[in-house]
Amino acid sequence: MIYLLLSLILGIIAGIFLPFSIPVSLGKYLSVAVLAALDSILGGGKAVFEKKFNISLFVSGFVSNTLLAFLLTYIGDRLGVELYLAAIITFGVRIFQNLSILRVYLFQSFSTPHQQGFPKSLPE
Repeated sequence: MIYLLLSLILGIIAGIFLPFSIPVSLGKYLSVAVLAALDSILGGGKAVFEKKFNISLFVSGFVSNTLLAFLLTYIGDRLGVELYLAAIITFGVRIFQNLSILRVYLFQSFSTPHQQGFPKSLPE
């Protein structure tokens, strides 16, 4: 867990201080790639709390989600239709669902029985 937090902090610092620009023509592709990554990461986090995490399933889901989103974006560009919006909407909904479930799991794991609504034992 500590490696995850350190990696996140290091990534944020690198993103702030390293000069990097994305061509506008690749903006759609990057947006669906980031959403696919966030969806997979939050889904993996949910699976960890549910004790159903499988690294093979996580990696295959990450790759297949990213490829499908890329393919939708590419086909949409060729047809002149904004198909990438389907990926954005789908991933957006799943991200918010997984985030709300993770939030509940985190509150349950860090709260005491009294905070969960159980009565405090009375002094004798």
